[in-house]
Amino acid sequence: MWSAAESFFARLAEFGPHIALAEGERTLTYAELLGAIAVRGRHLRALGAHRVALALDNGIDWVLWDLATLHAGLVCVPVPAFFSAEQQRHVLDSAGIDSLIGAGAPGFASVENNIYRRTVVQPAELHPGTCKITFTSGTTGQPKGVCLDLDTQLAVARSLVAASASRNVERHLCILPLATLLENIAGVYAPLLAGARVELMPMAQIGLTGASGFDLARFLQALHAAQPHSLILLPQLLLALVSAAERGLPLPSSLRFIAVGGGRVSAQLLERADALYLPIFEGYGLSECASVVCLNTPEQRRIGSTGKPLGHAQVQLADDGEVLVKGARMLGYLGEAAPQGEWLNTGDLGHFEDGFLVLHGRKKHQFITAFGRNVNPEWVESELVQQLPIAQAWLHGEALPANVAVLVPRFANTPDAQLQKVVDAVNHGLPDYARVHHWLRADAPFNASNDLATANGRLRRAALFSHYQAAIDELMAEGVHA
Repeated sequence: MWSAAESFFARLAEFGPHIALAEGERTLTYAELLGAIAVRGRHLRALGAHRVALALDNGIDWVLWDLATLHAGLVCVPVPAFFSAEQQRHVLDSAGIDSLIGAGAPGFASVENNIYRRTVVQPAELHPGTCKITFTSGTTGQPKGVCLDLDTQLAVARSLVAASASRNVERHLCILPLATLLENIAGVYAPLLAGARVELMPMAQIGLTGASGFDLARFLQALHAAQPHSLILLPQLLLALVSAAERGLPLPSSLRFIAVGGGRVSAQLLERADALYLPIFEGYGLSECASVVCLNTPEQRRIGSTGKPLGHAQVQLADDGEVLVKGARMLGYLGEAAPQGEWLNTGDLGHFEDGFLVLHGRKKHQFITAFGRNVNPEWVESELVQQLPIAQAWLHGEALPANVAVLVPRFANTPDAQLQKVVDAVNHGLPDYARVHHWLRADAPFNASNDLATANGRLRRAALFSHYQAAIDELMAEGVHA
């Protein structure tokens, strides 16, 4: 019986003369891709590599090295560029990396262009079958390594191919960093399994820099240059795309399937996208389940939901509404025992509507007001950042008689009256217990530099509470709106 890797590469061989990867003028057919993978895989083995970190920008070389580690039976560890230097060191050390491809790092010696080596005496023990370790930047502490086998990753990729089949996707443009598991599996493995062409560009050319830098003009220019059939967008990128189209900026007519995930998407934003006839399909997943678990499709779609479970996964709800997943799961966290039981606790809360999963937010983020009402702040925050004047929002109400939001204006000169107007508009669509009863203007954006957000933009709620507690206490004592 063939291994998962052998079956994967045999599938790619079926598309021999077709273009597999493209980066500007540089292209590789499927036959050339397989040849290059084999050469690089043998080279890594000759160097004595076992655990290989990828610290490259998006491009053909990233994909070739990633697939070369698979071909050679090595462990691949993508290093996100949006991680801090300290987080990147944690990735390299905790995973026991002996070979680094990309920029050098302390303790590594250059052996040739872009390849660095070091001796690791006692590398951390891995879960059997691990071929990829993807690090998730949690809201607290250092990133955690999620150990995955190839079977699970390919099961997700095959489900995604089936889910988008009716849209005949032949050209996918990678927008997110390839170090992001979602783009790695849904933007590379899935298109390759379908015989499609994967368009690759450096992140700066896409218009994305660091954890939150975004250049709309470059983004739109990249879309028009690539003329992709499919994209994967985060909610804030979808908002930018929709806002651009509403302002009359032209979008490529080639788009057939735009998947959106990585955070809660406002139903209002999806309705705006529908009005523009954009083919948006919201999904849900997590690294611990090798990325996508649920996805809306052209055949089965419900706005406000994350879709139905894909073919490889089963989803059910615990008594408290926590989402449980079976059929696609990690081998375990790096350095921790393997999870027990068939069902994986996701930490997300939700409910089903006619088989479509609707998410409420994170279980640990839920707060209880002084009146005993449960509130998932991410729901409210996603509605607030939908409004043009608001770039970021954090909602707090634990044990309080009223909820307080801290708002980061998109533009520094935005007057309070304008912020109040959009807060009122959001409140109009919320139940009273979830409304923004008071708000404060943030003294600085939430980012990794001030530890108020993670490197990829997730709020550090405990840090935000500590930072703004005195201001919130003062505001509540006054009992008036900011």
